[in-house]
Amino acid sequence: MSDDIKSIYEKEVVPKLMETFGFSNIMQVPGFEKIVLNMGIGEAINNIKLMDAAEEELKIISGQKPVVKRAKKSIAAFKLREGMPVGCMVTLRRKRMYDFFNKLVNISLPRVRDFRGISGKAFDGCGNYTLGIKEEIIFPEIDYDKIDKIKGLNITIVTTAKNDKEGKELLRLLGMPFRN
Repeated sequence: MSDDIKSIYEKEVVPKLMETFGFSNIMQVPGFEKIVLNMGIGEAINNIKLMDAAEEELKIISGQKPVVKRAKKSIAAFKLREGMPVGCMVTLRRKRMYDFFNKLVNISLPRVRDFRGISGKAFDGCGNYTLGIKEEIIFPEIDYDKIDKIKGLNITIVTTAKNDKEGKELLRLLGMPFRN
């Protein structure tokens, strides 16, 4: 399936982007660099089992072992000490990145309740898109009965686009269901 998205990109998306933005060289055409999945678990301070569950879910969703992120500073108001685990993340590249994007667009997003498309305004100014998902149960690999607490996750799609317009057009042509 990943070859599917990659071949669609090479055969259909690249020529359309070259025509739309007037690129003279194929190397100017924006593409994917990486996809970062991030789960912040603030409640892991009180319950370390939540961190283990989040790590396992992220591993199942991405097919790759997550890295545990630790607190950089101590914050007394939150009972947080430096070095305590506060989240986990995974960086997907190459084949896994295309596989995940295909699964996200074609399987997971349509499973969201009352889905009307995603916002086209979550770009960072450099063509990168961040999508927040409230429930990780939209992914088919996650067994709903084994979930003790719904955590949600952030998905950042990093592109080589120079601006938001190029990044949005790239994602739109690859099948990202934008609302507007």
